[in-house]
Amino acid sequence: MPQEEGSEYRFTESDLRQFTGTSQWYAHPLGVLLTDGVLYLAERGNAFWLIDLIAVYQFDPRILHDAMLQQIQFWRLTVNTDRSAVLICERDSDDVAITLDIPFTDFPLNSITLYCQDGVILLPSEY
Repeated sequence: MPQEEGSEYRFTESDLRQFTGTSQWYAHPLGVLLTDGVLYLAERGNAFWLIDLIAVYQFDPRILHDAMLQQIQFWRLTVNTDRSAVLICERDSDDVAITLDIPFTDFPLNSITLYCQDGVILLPSEY
C-alpha cells in the first residue's frame, strides 16, 4: 500500500508507547546503541539529528565527569509554537545539566523524552 505523501514523518505518542523492550540493538557511529523504538522515532520523525546530538554530548565534560550522568540521562526536547526548540539533559527531574537552544525543527511532536542509560538511547516505555 503506497504511503500518503509526508506520512513517513508522522507518528503519535501512542505509536511510540507500543515499544516495550527491544529485539535488537542498533549501533550509532559515535558509540551509543539505539533500541527499536528510538530507531523508529529517528526514521519516522526524520530525527536522526536528535539522536546525533545526544550521541555527541556523551563526549561533553559535563557528562564525562558526572558519575550519575554516566549511568543515566533524561533528555527532553520541547518544541515551541514558532518551531524553535529546547533540548535539555537532566540528572533527575528538575536537575538540568545541559540546555541547548535549537533555532528550528520540524520534529512532529510537541515534546519527547529519551533516556540514555549506560550508552543505550531508549524510549521511556522501553526502560
